[in-house]
Amino acid sequence: MNERAYRAPNAQGAAATNAGTSAPREAMSKAMVRRIVFSSSVGNALEWFDFLVYGYFATVIAKAFFPSHDEWLSTMLAIGTFGISFLMRPLGAIVLGIYGDRKGRKAALTLAILLMMVGTLTMAVMPSYQHIGVAAPLLILLARLVQGFAVGGEFGSATAFMVEHSEARRGYYASWQFASQGLAAIMAASFGSLLTAWLPQPELESWGWRIPFVFGLLVGPVGYYIRSHLDETPEFLATRSAKNTSTPGVSFSNQWLNLLLAVGIVAQSTVGVYVLQLYMPMYAVKQLHLPATASFAVVVLNGGLQFIFSPLMGALSDRLGRIRIMLATSIFMGVTIYPMFAWLQAHPTITSLVILQAAAGILKAAYSGPMPALMSEIFPTRVRSTGLSIGYALGVTLFGGFAPTIVEAFIHLTGDKLAPSYYVLLAAVLSGVSLAIVAWRMHFGRRAA
Repeated sequence: MNERAYRAPNAQGAAATNAGTSAPREAMSKAMVRRIVFSSSVGNALEWFDFLVYGYFATVIAKAFFPSHDEWLSTMLAIGTFGISFLMRPLGAIVLGIYGDRKGRKAALTLAILLMMVGTLTMAVMPSYQHIGVAAPLLILLARLVQGFAVGGEFGSATAFMVEHSEARRGYYASWQFASQGLAAIMAASFGSLLTAWLPQPELESWGWRIPFVFGLLVGPVGYYIRSHLDETPEFLATRSAKNTSTPGVSFSNQWLNLLLAVGIVAQSTVGVYVLQLYMPMYAVKQLHLPATASFAVVVLNGGLQFIFSPLMGALSDRLGRIRIMLATSIFMGVTIYPMFAWLQAHPTITSLVILQAAAGILKAAYSGPMPALMSEIFPTRVRSTGLSIGYALGVTLFGGFAPTIVEAFIHLTGDKLAPSYYVLLAAVLSGVSLAIVAWRMHFGRRAA
């Protein structure tokens, strides 16, 4: 069963267009491979680094830009300002996705990282509320909206850029999208740990929290420079030279089922991030009553496992098939997640937490490593950037962005501390069903051909 050759039955015309790109290509040098991987994943890493840093220093940022007599309200305003950026992701996915399908992956990637740097620069240099008043929170809000817009189109364009350089190694190349997230998590946790231990609280609140954002500014221009000097992908150039007169917007009109399947596939991956990675430090402190220092260790553990195993599983999917690996992971996650949380509740120790997080981290990498390549194979080349961008943005917005809030509210209302396992189980079932449908459509399409 050659999953890499998958094309949806309703995209046969696009598949025929893609067939023209299957001619052998010259093998790329290792230096070129590194440039492609770095240029495509640096934007995703910058986004994830910024996301985690903002979360770690949310209480400090709240004091700087959202002063209030109620400390809880101030913190909620800071978190809400960041969270609202999720609402911009679908819009960014549509605009930048279509832009990438019309003007090229390189053009969309260059624009996306430029917009993301606007948000990072704003956080690094914005004067506090004490200095410019209400303009400070309003400008921070605007910066987060711009960054959310940029992030919405980043995944689709970057993944398309990776997979369209090598059909044989799509899984490995695209897996660096999630490996870069793991590296960003390690770096963000390191900044959080070092700055809180090194700086006195007044200095941390005054200027220390800006240091990670300044670091992000040093990374961003490097990624922008490399992206602006890369060549366009062979598949996109071949599609454009085929003189296909259909515009991306019109071509995408028959991709709605593929889009729904892509959203379903994203569910398990994004819940694994927002529940089993981001929410678990808070869960460890509030529900398990473990020391706060364990939270950084949990993030580093997850990040390390994701960085190591995502490329390995992506490369393995090039040999064994993506659906085999991902569907097996969904089933295993669905069967084991409740017993793992029940065991953690019965043995609320740091050792138990680490074991659960290690298992969850490996399963997360096993699922997410092959995922971008599989999603890219659902959509034909001429609408690939649009489909990837919208599918991923909707999946993250619907199932990931508000997952910690939903889980925390469920625990508060019911007192059931196993709530995270229910949410992860629901996502695993949804993704498993979506993968099964994709496999069936792939088999049906091959038989029809």
